[in-house]
Amino acid sequence: MLAVSQNPPSLSPGVRSLSELEGKWWIAHTKAKMERPLVRHLLRQEVGYFLPLLERVTISSGKKRRSMAPMFTGYVFFCGDDEARYEALVSDCTCTIIEVREQQRLIGELQAIETAIAGKVEMNLYPFAVAGQRCRVTAGPFEGLEGIVVHWAGRCRLVLAVTMLGRGACLEIDADLLEPVA
Repeated sequence: MLAVSQNPPSLSPGVRSLSELEGKWWIAHTKAKMERPLVRHLLRQEVGYFLPLLERVTISSGKKRRSMAPMFTGYVFFCGDDEARYEALVSDCTCTIIEVREQQRLIGELQAIETAIAGKVEMNLYPFAVAGQRCRVTAGPFEGLEGIVVHWAGRCRLVLAVTMLGRGACLEIDADLLEPVA
């Protein structure tokens, strides 16, 4: 893991939100620990991307160290045309490029994660398939976010999932702020 200052930005420079990126979304499945080198390559080629990063605190030799780690290890989301896909393939950082058939669904799921990261809430990875009731946050800074409700460690959590990867992240939330989504 790199120090906080050594990481590329989570979102393409000059872009305030991933909704500003145009083109078809793709998911790059990267070689081990190649998410950041791929993002740097995409930056040089001016390809829009989203690499959600989570802050991690570790203690080593009695020292507390802060670092950033990819939320979805081994995956980078990028946006563009067939040329952008080609650039990701020739980067020597990828194993494969996954075509996203449900573009709007992926964009919605990534926007929920982007909003949660921007809210600087503590999030934990949710490592397995999501099951449970789909709910929407009704008030507060995360109003409008949708996810799956789970109870973990005796607390209510909202799982923000990227279903195509079978992964997600969860944030703690007051159950009174949730309403079921039909």
